[in-house]
Amino acid sequence: MLENDAIRILDRLECLRLLAEVPLGRVVYTRQALPAVLPVNFFLDEDDSVLLYTSAVSDLVQAIDGAVVAFEADEFSAATRSGWSVVVTGRAGVVAEPAEHERLSQSGPHSWMPVRDGVFVRIESELVTGREIAGTRTAG
Repeated sequence: MLENDAIRILDRLECLRLLAEVPLGRVVYTRQALPAVLPVNFFLDEDDSVLLYTSAVSDLVQAIDGAVVAFEADEFSAATRSGWSVVVTGRAGVVAEPAEHERLSQSGPHSWMPVRDGVFVRIESELVTGREIAGTRTAG
């Protein structure tokens, strides 16, 4: 029997605060009409959009530029059975404006992988949802 199985829905501001605290997430998109998930490092921009930095010729850029995608990040502890998950849903697009590209080159994400001909990809935070799972213990 569980003593506490609370799940709390997080508001947008709390979701964005949590996203800003973690370096890795997952892009959820469609590749050849099938669902695909790719782990990526990211940066939360000042307009609350999710930013990625990757190669301009990557399969990811080809698949998501102009498409609606989901982005998920989380943090969990198996020991305490607690954690949170946040999902951002919105249109993805390559940042094309030179001034914006320069600004992001200074402050934005830097890929953990070597990148040739890098581009920034912005995922608009049109829909932001999240939940937190409180720690649970089994009664004995």
